[in-house]
Amino acid sequence: MSWVANVMISVDMADNANVEALSEWLRTAAPRCAQPEARGVGFLNLLTSADTNQWGGWKQPECEVWAGALNHADLDALKQRAFEVPWREPNLVQLLVMDQEERFFRMWMIRGNELRQFAPLEPNEEDQSFYLDR
Repeated sequence: MSWVANVMISVDMADNANVEALSEWLRTAAPRCAQPEARGVGFLNLLTSADTNQWGGWKQPECEVWAGALNHADLDALKQRAFEVPWREPNLVQLLVMDQEERFFRMWMIRGNELRQFAPLEPNEEDQSFYLDR
């Protein structure tokens, strides 16, 4: 049985090596939520490379976006690790996480000496009115 978390991270182009290191940590050393002794939950792929750009439009993106589907990831450990990375441009880092059975991404950004969640802070997962046709 799996437990999937969709993860995206947007960074300045100067921080690609840092995301590569974060991805390697996810692949080999990241703890699992149900089995802390087990390591490795997946990895991230670059979606915005010049060779394999998956974005629409006629221009190249001006940020780097990495994404992956992680299995049984300890998301608190992921957020802590993302905060601890020595980013060259920490104010440009945006970590988006949608855990299994959630309906939208939560966004985390580094501000000052903390990783802070930006809207929605306390979403109502039970409110179905948002999905009604308008």
